[in-house]
Amino acid sequence: MNLTLSKRFRLQWEPAQNAHVLLYPEGMVQLNPSAAQILLRCDGSREIDALIDDLERAFETTGIGPEVRAFVSHAQQRGWLE
Repeated sequence: MNLTLSKRFRLQWEPAQNAHVLLYPEGMVQLNPSAAQILLRCDGSREIDALIDDLERAFETTGIGPEVRAFVSHAQQRGWLE
């Protein structure tokens, strides 16, 4: 299953918050840098394993799979991801 941001949300950089945020009709969610990097990659072009591989390459690290999977699960439960 390719991960994609729900159409109900818009991910953008918010200068006033100095952070990426998820905007939706009822409000806004300010994201920490890790959450933003994960959601920026949820563009429908990759599944979870490819997303993890991309993050590990981009940040020259390994072993982040469990944390990324936990965040993706949380984001799906909140309706942020389809």
